[in-house]
Amino acid sequence: MTGNRIGDFTEMEQEVFYKIILSRRDVRRNFTRKKIRDKVLLRILTAAHHAPSVGFSQPWNFILIRDRNSRLSIKESFSKERLKSIELLEKDEEKKRRYLDLKLEGILESNLNICVTYDHKRFGPYVIGRMTIKEAGIYSVCCAIQNLWLAARAENIGVGWVSIIDNKDLKRILKLPSTIKPIAYLCLGYVRKFEGEPDLQSQNWLNRLDLEKVINYEQWDGGNSHPNWNGFNQQLTNKNAYS
Repeated sequence: MTGNRIGDFTEMEQEVFYKIILSRRDVRRNFTRKKIRDKVLLRILTAAHHAPSVGFSQPWNFILIRDRNSRLSIKESFSKERLKSIELLEKDEEKKRRYLDLKLEGILESNLNICVTYDHKRFGPYVIGRMTIKEAGIYSVCCAIQNLWLAARAENIGVGWVSIIDNKDLKRILKLPSTIKPIAYLCLGYVRKFEGEPDLQSQNWLNRLDLEKVINYEQWDGGNSHPNWNGFNQQLTNKNAYS
């Protein structure tokens, strides 16, 4: 540690950070009955609350939900919206069958549900940086969600984001004010194991794209032979350190 600047991380700490990111999963199953202790939950929420936000607006709120009746109502919304999704696949029987086999939520099985919301009036109406890109406030809430997700993974707690829910139902069930927008409904809990790869990949729904396919140089579709990036591109095609 001698000679390190204050605030710098060691190579070992860096390795742990990337391990957390690469082992994060969208968890929908394998939840156990183990309770999340209050001090652990507090650490996770503190990490979420330290996310970056446009104009330091901190536009998030976290609704903690353990009540079974509330969860049952939200599960009903999920089931209703899932049926709508199935209807869109009517003509593709194989994909419909595969979709029905997917486990897409852990609303009742997880120890805790959290609804993360967006308050566009916080510190408003003028928020630095939000006047041109109004969605920047929602992007800030997404940063808080990512912080929460990674902190939970560091605590060996699984998180699943349930997006197949009608926001109107969430607003009604959770009694949200008209100015508050639900952004994410999350299921948290300890799990028997974290899978080696995302569920939708292991079940052959979709595969992760190769990194080189989503990088452009200098401009859109800049090709892979730009002289300023030849060295980097060589490293990329040789696979990065965490592939």
